[in-house]
Parts: sequence; structure tokens; C-alpha cells
Amino acid sequence: MIIRFGYVSHALSLWDASPAKALTYTRYKQLDAKERKAKLHFVTKQNLKNTIRMLHYNIGHEINVYRFSSSIAPLATHPEVKWDFLSPFLSEWKEIGALVKKHALRVSFHPNQFTLFTSPRDEVTQNAVIDMDYHYKMLEAMGIEDESVINIHIGGAYGDKKTTLQRFHENIKSLPSHIKKIMTLENDDKTYHSEETLAVCEKEGIPFVFDYHHHKANCCERELGDFLPAIFDTWKSRGLLPKIHISSPKSEKEYRAHSEFVDFNFIKPLVDELKILGTNVDFMIEAKAKDQAMLKLVEDFSNIRGVKRIGGATVEF
Repeated sequence: MIIRFGYVSHALSLWDASPAKALTYTRYKQLDAKERKAKLHFVTKQNLKNTIRMLHYNIGHEINVYRFSSSIAPLATHPEVKWDFLSPFLSEWKEIGALVKKHALRVSFHPNQFTLFTSPRDEVTQNAVIDMDYHYKMLEAMGIEDESVINIHIGGAYGDKKTTLQRFHENIKSLPSHIKKIMTLENDDKTYHSEETLAVCEKEGIPFVFDYHHHKANCCERELGDFLPAIFDTWKSRGLLPKIHISSPKSEKEYRAHSEFVDFNFIKPLVDELKILGTNVDFMIEAKAKDQAMLKLVEDFSNIRGVKRIGGATVEF
């Protein structure tokens, strides 16, 4: 069994390399028309440059799994702004895509918690479609939309899970098929647990990104080993390795909050189940220390008897 490790958006080991530098709408409104365009271009150029820096860092450290920042193009989906964030930066988008393809990197996006298809309000669904389209267009500009994913949560329960899940299945029809084709769903730490998320994924033909920390915070009745194979089966249609989100609690009191690093003892029961199944998987590390936490966890794994480190961020059992 082989496990590849990745991290989220920002390599803390690099100086001033945030790929999510911001321009708020409040600040945007204070600028005149010429300044607005210049500022949007300046910030986006910085974010693209830092994304490219991140990819070179990943390549140098043999890190094959990476999640792009969703904030590369500020205010791209704001109803009062909505600007062309693609054509002024075609060379940068293409450079990113070329690096991903050349080095066989696995990349993804994870829109924020407001991108959901369970709301009874039509405008929320419409905004979710707009946001999913924004993420898709970035992947399309890179030329890597077919091998990437956009991951979201099911959403809120609104006091009635059964009715809300029916509404999800109805609302998701508004998402264009080419975008739905590359989306994934993740289990929640409070609302939809692993079994419920799996049922939605199976019905809609959507791959399931399993979050182990969320699973522990919001358990279902079935044992982990009973439904992991079914979760992994949801990935077969995409021809991609199953992806698992990894983090550990900040404390018992703040159980749902992510700690700086990953406690190996916390994820050991998952690792034991994976060893039984023998399925190759990718771990997306969601700890606060990002790349540093990921590399520390790789070291923790490589110190286990019978585990061999076969790359900068890859181990084999």
C-alpha cells in the first residue's frame, strides 16, 4: 500500500508566499475605475506567482498532492465586481497547468462552506453554481479540468435532514454537468456523517472525500472498516485514487478545531484499516502548520517498522 501526502494552498516554509492575498470589496469601492482594475490585476498576479512558487516547492520536495487556494482571483464572484480574471493572465494559468501535467501532480479546489446545494433559497443555489463555475474556469484555464476535483460539503440540515437531502438532489440539477462531473463531497463534523454522505455520493455518482477527523467528531453507527471499501468504490468512475482528509483535534475541549500538527496516534485506527484493505490512497493534510505538518507526519510514518519512505511525501507499507 502506498500513501501520498499533500497540504493545503500555502507552504509556510516559503517567505511571503501566500497565494490568497486579498482585496476587500470595501477597499475596492474606495478606488476609482482605473485603480480598481490595476489593483485587481496586481493582487491576482501576486497570487498566481506565489501559486507557481508553491508548485516548484512541491516539485522540489516530491510532494504530489496539493490544494489550490480558492482566493487566487479576488472578488471574482462578487455580484458588483465580476471581472475577467482569465485572459489577462493566460500565460500564468498555462504555466501552472504545464507544471501540474509535467510532474503528474494531483491538484484540487475546496470552495468555502457557503457553496452548497441544500438551501431553500434560490439565490444561495445560484451563487453556489457561480462559485463552482469560477473554480472550474480556473482549472479549465490551466488545461487540467479533467484530472482535477472541486470538493464541497453537502450543507446545512435546516431542521429536517430528510427533506433537505431531497432538496440537495433537486438543487444539484442546476449545476452544469461538466462541473458536476469533477465535483466531490465530504462528510461533515456536525451535520452529515459518513454514512449519509456516502448515500448521497452513491445516488449522484459523486466521489466521496473522506475526512477522518470529521468522522470521529460526527460518528455514524457503522464501523470504519465496513464502509471504507464503499467510499473507495465511489472513485472508480474518475479513475483517481481515493483521497482522505487528515487532521487531529486541537484539544478535547476544542475537538473539532484543527491542531497545528497531526497526532499519529489519533489517525492510527484509520491507518490500521487501510493496511487491511491495502488500497493506495492520498492524504490531504489539513493541519494548521500546513506543509510543515505534512512533512512531520511523513517522518512519523517512515519511523514505523515495515514502512518505507519512497519519496519526499510518499510512503509504502
